[in-house]
Amino acid sequence: MATTSRLTTPFTARTTATEILDGVDLVGRRMIVTGGASGIGTETTRALAGAGAEVTVATRAPGRAAALVEEFAGPGPGSVRAAALDLADLASVDSFVATWDGPLHALVGNAGIMAIPTRQLTSVGWELQLATNYLGHFALARGLHDNLRAAGSSRVVLVSSGAHLREEVDFDDPQFERRPYDRWVAYGQSKTAEVLLAVGIAQRWAADGVTANALNPGYINTELQRHMDDEALRGFGVLDEAGKRIDLPYYKTPAQGAATTVLLAASPLVETVTGRYFDDNQEAEVVTDKEAPGGVAAHALDPATADRLWTYAEQALASR
Repeated sequence: MATTSRLTTPFTARTTATEILDGVDLVGRRMIVTGGASGIGTETTRALAGAGAEVTVATRAPGRAAALVEEFAGPGPGSVRAAALDLADLASVDSFVATWDGPLHALVGNAGIMAIPTRQLTSVGWELQLATNYLGHFALARGLHDNLRAAGSSRVVLVSSGAHLREEVDFDDPQFERRPYDRWVAYGQSKTAEVLLAVGIAQRWAADGVTANALNPGYINTELQRHMDDEALRGFGVLDEAGKRIDLPYYKTPAQGAATTVLLAASPLVETVTGRYFDDNQEAEVVTDKEAPGGVAAHALDPATADRLWTYAEQALASR
């Protein structure tokens, strides 16, 4: 989506999620964070609830959010609850949507999986990374559209990745039914799809008061790397010979990694911004070089591609 100028903020790559919301009052705001029981999802939830929001952690294992729920159980305006949601299981998505009542001020699509070594399929035959990272979030956002509209002013935030730079969506074979499966190609494709989902929502739901943006949280050591073996982790330089994780100089803490998410979900600085992609709390530069070290790929912001992907997702859901 073309913009006349890149939006900048006073924050840096080292700003934490809590610092983003310093002085921001979220009392009365209702928000959902998928995958909010671990990693940057937990820090996202903590910052939003700490500013007064009512946050629902949507996760496959609600029990894992027990400590976070307890943390906000005492006196204070913010609160946290946990609810079951498996983005790869459309029945679970439908059930979650059916139980949500009332307005929704922010939907944060944080949950994701990365680099599954072999091609795995959901119960309806979808490749697992595309299903979890994109199609599940598409179904969730579409199912909660009326709730987002009811809020009067609401936001959808999609946590993507710099991996989107190298992979476009292969509309001829998005599920790897014919081409050889490659876990990094599949991951990158799913992350491009998430950015395109933000563009698609921006094009369709603006009149309903809904904005949508995507982001790259940066490099953080979290459970997202759980499908990578030791050899792969050593290849990335984040595991020593003794099997201990290494935080490289450019790695962020989970609280820093959650900052851009929180900026887009709740900061007044981006209240009307939509259809864009952020990195390190700034709007990213559009790049066309797939080997670029950063920025946002032009193919991920293309309105026509976003339309085509939206149609694909609708057809996929209709034929499940």
